[in-house]
Amino acid sequence: MTTQTLTRPAADKALLQNQLEQQRRAYNADPVPDYPQRVKDLKALARMLREQQEPIIEAICADYGNRSREETLLFEIYPTLAGIKETIGSLKKWMKPRRRHTDLKAYPLSKNTVIPQPLGVVGVIVPWNFPANLSFSPLTNIFAAGNRAMVKMSTNSGHLAELLKAVSSQYFAEDKLVFIPDSGDTGPLFSSLDFDHLIFTGSSATGRAVMRSAAENLTPVTLELGGKSPAIIAPDYPIEKAAERLVYWKLMNAGQICLTVDYLFLPENSLEPFIEHAQRLANKRFPDWQSPDYTSIIDPASHQRLWNTLDDAREKGAKVFDLSAGQLDRDSHQRRFPPHLLVDVHSDMLVMQREIFGPLLPIIPYSHPEEVISYINERPRPLAIYPYTQDKNLQKLYIEKIMSGGVSINNCVLHVGQHDMPFGGVGESGMGHYHGYEGFLTFSKLRPVYHQGPVNLLKFLQPPYGKRSDALLRLMLKLTR
Repeated sequence: MTTQTLTRPAADKALLQNQLEQQRRAYNADPVPDYPQRVKDLKALARMLREQQEPIIEAICADYGNRSREETLLFEIYPTLAGIKETIGSLKKWMKPRRRHTDLKAYPLSKNTVIPQPLGVVGVIVPWNFPANLSFSPLTNIFAAGNRAMVKMSTNSGHLAELLKAVSSQYFAEDKLVFIPDSGDTGPLFSSLDFDHLIFTGSSATGRAVMRSAAENLTPVTLELGGKSPAIIAPDYPIEKAAERLVYWKLMNAGQICLTVDYLFLPENSLEPFIEHAQRLANKRFPDWQSPDYTSIIDPASHQRLWNTLDDAREKGAKVFDLSAGQLDRDSHQRRFPPHLLVDVHSDMLVMQREIFGPLLPIIPYSHPEEVISYINERPRPLAIYPYTQDKNLQKLYIEKIMSGGVSINNCVLHVGQHDMPFGGVGESGMGHYHGYEGFLTFSKLRPVYHQGPVNLLKFLQPPYGKRSDALLRLMLKLTR
């Protein structure tokens, strides 16, 4: 039966399966690429990003309706290229076999080694919010570990997906790397393939579906999910400085960042000055909210969802402060959503129940750190926490008492940009890590190899057992004391 006679989902599944089999055959023919080949692949990845920089920026902007050029350069192009450079500088050390301790009493003159080897073919499921970064950053670790990759783009990244699909053959053979646009039903088909590893970035709900599909093949998964990441301003921290940094991140990409601050704990007596500073700073950065500096909401459904969330909060008693000073409304050109601060929020409001993924910032006043700790710990573990304080003991208290995927102190998000630190969630905010050495390990099989020495004591511990074997066992047990 040809693909022309198949239903579309069946044809898509057959195509995906053929691409996977092609990559797996290539892996089996060359399962452990050497160091020069891996460096060549990483340099080709960087060259692709550099040479296609302008088309990538334009494609992402087209997918959004409007995406700030500077934000794409700062948060997609630059960190990916910097990560590739740092990975190349560390790769030789990462690839070296590691000697491990051997019990020389029981195994004299033997040797233990752990060898990192490629897993094979890795599937990458990419979200729409930072589609270049979240394609190329995992690929950096995947190629460093010697693997091959199939990358499925989001339905909301149609322009970028078609671009990467078209140009990737200039840099990589299809048995090394392939980009796959999403036709609308590609996601479940892709996650059901028999990959050697699957990495997904996106919502917790979709992450559960991906994990269920992967479980059918016992495919190991790395899930980078979202969650409601709180910021906490302590009384000792300058309120204007905190407002400057929080407003920066809440308006970046119009709040469409899984790691951005989702809600804010504020000392009770700091509410008015914070609102005042936030309003001033927002309009200083965006004197014209229709300028290309302010990114659009990705699609009409997401734009409407934010309005529904804001309406719900207002109807249930929240005080609402429009940081755009009324310059944007529901009919805003290119889906630009006005940023708002929300005060007097409570758990019955939608804004406090789900990840916001937009420029709404609920504020919760508090008096004591224990209130903050209890509130966060009663809810699913966040992807990050952001304590703002110079008090080292208070920093330590929040880090030890609140579990989260990561922490940035006195700022937001920036821990994800540190190339020598792992990035990942915990609980409902994800599992597994990538970035840096931990990313290399994620996409490697750490193979334990035992080298038998010239003396094999086990020959004295074989049936028929008797006095000699009993005496030797007693001696071995005595040596464990």
